[in-house]
Amino acid sequence: MQTHQLPQLPSAVYEEMGWSYFLSPEGNAYLTEEIVEISAAERDAFYAAGNHLYELFVEAAEYVLENDLLHTLGIPPNLYDLIEYTWEDERHLHLYGRFDIVGGVDGLPMKVLEFNADTPTSVPETAIIQWAQLRANGISEDRQFNFLYEALVDNFKRLKKLNPGREAAILFSTLAGAPEDDHNVELLQTAAREAGFETAFRYIDQVIFSDVNGIFVEEEDGNTTQYPFWFKLIPWEYIAEDEPELCRMLTNIVTRGLAIVLNPAYTMLFQSKAIMAYLWQLHPKDPLLLKTTLEEPVGREHYPFVEKVVLGREGANVAIFDDDGLPETARSGDYENQIKVYQSLAQLARDDAGNYYQAGLFFAYEACGIGFRRSAHRIIDNGAQFIGHWVRV
Repeated sequence: MQTHQLPQLPSAVYEEMGWSYFLSPEGNAYLTEEIVEISAAERDAFYAAGNHLYELFVEAAEYVLENDLLHTLGIPPNLYDLIEYTWEDERHLHLYGRFDIVGGVDGLPMKVLEFNADTPTSVPETAIIQWAQLRANGISEDRQFNFLYEALVDNFKRLKKLNPGREAAILFSTLAGAPEDDHNVELLQTAAREAGFETAFRYIDQVIFSDVNGIFVEEEDGNTTQYPFWFKLIPWEYIAEDEPELCRMLTNIVTRGLAIVLNPAYTMLFQSKAIMAYLWQLHPKDPLLLKTTLEEPVGREHYPFVEKVVLGREGANVAIFDDDGLPETARSGDYENQIKVYQSLAQLARDDAGNYYQAGLFFAYEACGIGFRRSAHRIIDNGAQFIGHWVRV
């Protein structure tokens, strides 16, 4: 993997943006003063791969629904009705998602590991920070595969067109105490406003839900404001498992037409790693796919492999098994009781220092940008760094 030294943005830029997380010791260590170099052919391959993969995921999701296989994805059952309803109603636009991709550079085959379709993060660093890093060093932004922000604006415009009788006002929410999530939502708000939406932000515990009247916030003067669109950077399964009454209300709110919730519940079909088993079943010869099954591999011909839980996050509860089928490395976590999937071990790009690289390929109506994560460990977890890219000239 070829990287180049490139100074990071001055602290004043983050101060002006109000992005305090990137000024913290944790955030500062997360960003790098380097950049990955890719070729124009590799850039074009990432773009084509994202568009092709989305079509495959849609086909696999349709297969799951048509064959009554939702229960195999590990999705909480109290989401089933909402998933099926939003899947059939085009007003519920999938705003954006992020494929986790390995390879695609240095001659390594490109493979998709999973699709973060419900609550993808890394939006500020992919859409703005890596772009500004080039600009600040006198390098043209044309040398980057990155139109994520513009794609988000366009998708918010599509959302308006799909809902012509609905007021263009959207409420954004996160869980309190997660500044990195707040920064992601702040950028999404900016894109929504550029697309013509009125926007507001409240932490979820400040939002009023009524399955009779919709979604509201209380203003400083004591009056309430209703929002016909709600974006939540909160996983659907967290709501379903931890707040089942809220899940029930949201099902009624959406199915009664009181609000559109983003990302829609059907993105859980893509989010569950079990969908990878059906992708492989439907397209076992597709070069972008890794062999994935819901049954633990038995026999040397299936080794090495990776064991994952279907709704795990940030590398938790992932284990790698070696050529003899023995555990080589693993990460603990809170998801050990979930359904597991088993995926062939893919080859990650590495640099001269031995670091591993994984690409985050964003999709918002079309593939629209990449950024890379780098780690000293093969299991890419929340300790990984973000590193931007440029296209070789």
